[in-house]
Amino acid sequence: MPISSDVSNENEKKSVNHYWLALKLVPRLAFHRKLVLVELFGIEQLFHHSQELSSLNLTSKQVAAIRSPDWLRIEHIIISAEQCHSKIIAFSDKHYPVLLKQIYDPPLILFIQGNIKLLNQTQLAMVGSRNASINGRENAFKFAKQLADLGWVITSGLALGIDGAAHKGALAIKGKTIAVVATGLDQVYPARHRELAKNILDNDGTIISEFLPNTPPKPGYFPKRNRIISGLSVGVLVVEATIKSGSLVTARCALEQNREIFAIPSTINNPQAKGCHWLIKQGAKLVEDIADIVDEIDQLPVTGLNLNRNIEKEAKFEKSQKQNLFNDSLLASVGYEITPVDIVVCLSKLPIDVVLTRLTMLELKGLVATVPGGYLRVK
Repeated sequence: MPISSDVSNENEKKSVNHYWLALKLVPRLAFHRKLVLVELFGIEQLFHHSQELSSLNLTSKQVAAIRSPDWLRIEHIIISAEQCHSKIIAFSDKHYPVLLKQIYDPPLILFIQGNIKLLNQTQLAMVGSRNASINGRENAFKFAKQLADLGWVITSGLALGIDGAAHKGALAIKGKTIAVVATGLDQVYPARHRELAKNILDNDGTIISEFLPNTPPKPGYFPKRNRIISGLSVGVLVVEATIKSGSLVTARCALEQNREIFAIPSTINNPQAKGCHWLIKQGAKLVEDIADIVDEIDQLPVTGLNLNRNIEKEAKFEKSQKQNLFNDSLLASVGYEITPVDIVVCLSKLPIDVVLTRLTMLELKGLVATVPGGYLRVK
């Protein structure tokens, strides 16, 4: 859709989403470094005080992207999102999922079709093989149906096989389901699930993507999608998967995110179950019925909102203390030899999210450096 030149006028008032999209488009800058810039300057002020960036160890391309954002492209993105009936939820938005904020590398921007309220409801991820057996698809459908009947939101990836069966199981009793996809929301992949995607939205469900409109499916996008599936959820149920399945990538993401991992066993002669059996050997909870999941989740402490508040308090503390980084107590935890992150976490007794944010702030100030195996004190 053509856009007039007035749309990109520098003097035109911009929404907060304009600025978050501009930050998203800064090239090759890790999430934590972007978030620290926001904590130092504020999301809007960052693009109005760009003269201070030269002291923050950014590349010339990164500085240029902040000093002169491509507002015309950003306006195209916003209009394209509106055209495919999606909303933009930035990291600072009150609707941004609390659990997703706590993972190592949450997306700065989410594109949402459908029911935003589902984002912060209790979700269980269900994943598995695209080439699932009949028994696997039946299990996915049955478990999703029963869990949705308890009021849980079923979150999956809209793929063929187990994902599709899980979405359909929730829809069978008019339950709620979320599909996280690896394309822009202007398209449906796989195309044969176009009707399923419509049914999800027609039944007050949600479709989510971190990818810009007009983004086609690429192999590298699916692992990125998987971290969001697990990050939104209190646990991940692997219904059926081979040893090399992408579902094990989701399970690994869940492990790194401190989520519960569940797996359904099958006959030893089923090659589609090898991944589930391997997960069970590694400590995943063996699941025979939904009670195995519900009992485990009910025992979890409800820490999500509290942890999020702690992170927000810590961010405010960092902002107020940014001139005193040489006296930062965390800096004392980083040695002049390589110091692994887990050692810094142990010494500081802070959540890993907070430690990573503060280390990034120290790195931006040139006080520490990222090296293979951890961090190194420079000054």
